[in-house]
Amino acid sequence: MNQQPLPGASTVLTMGILSIVLTLVCCGPFGAIFSIIGLAKAKTATQLYEQSPENYTDYSNVKTGKILSYVGLALALVSLVFVILYFGLIIAAITTGELSGEF
Repeated sequence: MNQQPLPGASTVLTMGILSIVLTLVCCGPFGAIFSIIGLAKAKTATQLYEQSPENYTDYSNVKTGKILSYVGLALALVSLVFVILYFGLIIAAITTGELSGEF
């Protein structure tokens, strides 16, 4: 039987890579968005592969993209926690008078 590439496998891998790169370079929310898109595409590609695995190749791209999407989502969540802590510390310092502007 003639095997064909799994539809969406390269998209899942691309979204996983973009989620990590955008989280580290730009900002967390963009990485989280691409990560969620990658995980949704991975779910549909996995379901398609499980129906007839003998017809498709490139399932390893789906597994790799899924792992990268999870890593990108984790990095986005960690960066979100750091941003919340950063602004929380600034607001706490302002309200307690430690950053009153007097030298």
